[in-house]
Amino acid sequence: MNTIVTSKEAILAECRAIVMEKGISSINMRSVAAACGVAVGSLYNYFPSKADLIGAAVEEVWRDIFHMSGTPFAFQSFTDCLAWLFESVQKGCAKYPGFFTLHSVSFAAGDKDKGRQIMEHYFGHMKMGLLSVLDQDPDIRQDAFNASLTKEEFIEFIFTAFTSMLLNGKDDLRPLAEIAARCIY
Repeated sequence: MNTIVTSKEAILAECRAIVMEKGISSINMRSVAAACGVAVGSLYNYFPSKADLIGAAVEEVWRDIFHMSGTPFAFQSFTDCLAWLFESVQKGCAKYPGFFTLHSVSFAAGDKDKGRQIMEHYFGHMKMGLLSVLDQDPDIRQDAFNASLTKEEFIEFIFTAFTSMLLNGKDDLRPLAEIAARCIY
């Protein structure tokens, strides 16, 4: 077996392929080494532990889900952005079956915090993006937000409902988009 891996990126590309084909739970040092055609020990040059490998694979899949097109987006409205985000996650769920609901269970008991941190990082990224679009939407009512309901609280509520819909297999965003529109326009 070859003991030289061309790059960390090549290893992560193989991880994405494994997740697409067999699911995130199939990521381990042996399966990735076999897919890369290298000795297991070679992977330790890039990933000191299985948790580090799984963490990098999870990050890579999240990155792929939200950067599929590679082009920046300009949204006409907050609800347009919400629809795009929902569609992106649905496409990601189709491309990586079970990933959205199962990636945190792929970490060993002691490494659950790492999995949660990775998920929170990407969820935080999504929330910041939604907040940015909300701030730039010129059609938001002047009185939509106040001390009783801040923009940040609104985003947190919408995002919680959004993730709940995805976890429950809902494929129609219209009710949530309508609630959001009635609140802010």
